[in-house]
Amino acid sequence: MENFAATLTSHDAYLNGVPHEIFKELRAHQPVAWTEEPDGRGFWSITKYDDVLYASRHAEIFSSRQGIRMEDMSEEETEARRTLMEMDSPEHTRLRRLVARPFTPRAVADYEDAIRELSREVLANLGGAEEFDFVKLVARELPMKMLGRLLGLPDEDLDWLVSRGDALIGNTDPEFTDYVVDQTDTSAYRLLPFRSPVALELFEYAQAALDARRLNPTHDVITALLQPNNEGDSLDDTALKNFFTLMVAAGNDTTRYTMVAGAQVFIERPELFASIPSLDVAQMKSLVDEILRWSTTTMHFRRTVTEDTELRGQQLKKGDKVVLWYASANYDEEHFENPYEFVPDRTPNDHTAFGLHSAHLCLGAHLARLELRVMFEEMARAWSSIELAGPTERLRSNFISGTKRLPILVTWR
Repeated sequence: MENFAATLTSHDAYLNGVPHEIFKELRAHQPVAWTEEPDGRGFWSITKYDDVLYASRHAEIFSSRQGIRMEDMSEEETEARRTLMEMDSPEHTRLRRLVARPFTPRAVADYEDAIRELSREVLANLGGAEEFDFVKLVARELPMKMLGRLLGLPDEDLDWLVSRGDALIGNTDPEFTDYVVDQTDTSAYRLLPFRSPVALELFEYAQAALDARRLNPTHDVITALLQPNNEGDSLDDTALKNFFTLMVAAGNDTTRYTMVAGAQVFIERPELFASIPSLDVAQMKSLVDEILRWSTTTMHFRRTVTEDTELRGQQLKKGDKVVLWYASANYDEEHFENPYEFVPDRTPNDHTAFGLHSAHLCLGAHLARLELRVMFEEMARAWSSIELAGPTERLRSNFISGTKRLPILVTWR
């Protein structure tokens, strides 16, 4: 276990998959483990489900305000790069209320017909091709098209927008950006989200969209976000641009990589894929939740200790960084029976894929679940089988777990 820190912090270590064996050892022997960083001051790794839940629900001790990534940031950098995710209450509560309206369960339920239409369009655009890259032509397409529909953006802009989001979320992968954070000097961009100049391009695009909606309001999320709430409270343009960037980056990539993980599950379990047309909505929802647990696309978030505290006998000091390993919590043997077995009807399945039931529960959770369910249903209606057609390739990241290439061979019905 002496080398576990080098593995957990290395982006390259995840190219072969999540290091589940290390997390298993940590849960058993060092559930609150001090973790050295090659270019940082170190942090506590929290790997047990109950401890991740405790920290998630006690923001007064485990704060988001100083960042959600492993990296150390100055106060100036933190303030300049702050989004909804890097806030605590009451600031977080106020902003979340203002942006949550289009993402409530009731609002999202109304999107199902649009998502089904887009899913069928994505599959129809394959033109009956039997062999193709699932990531590029399916998993990337649906979230991108739904993003455009929600935000009222022209189709011709979507590919560019998603490529900008890839450059931000994939800022550790040289395929997606020229500004790889651990391979190039990004200090000139330290006041921008993800330390990337790409953020400026998205800010500029977002400002133009905001200006256009003010002149000509439409029935999309951007227009809705410009409206004051019932108390007359509203967002300023800086907050709106940050939220737009967050939607383009975080909202798109995580759904894509989870969808890819679902396809990998179906490739390994052809009988499960074949059964999808016979499943009812409740069964499909259970299947989607098990894919979310199984894949845990967002592997961790970081918190900062606000006061001296103790956790499992370890003394955590004020200012210490704490990393909540969702990728470990979702495989905790004390919480999930047979966690390394894929159980389509696992009940209960209170996984951590969306950050648990806390103030920071993922705003897009309902939308992501719906997109995944509908696309899997449409895939099973269109294809009778799905097989691997070549080598896969994973994202270089210790933050997002994802496969960026998945060549498949399908049989059309």
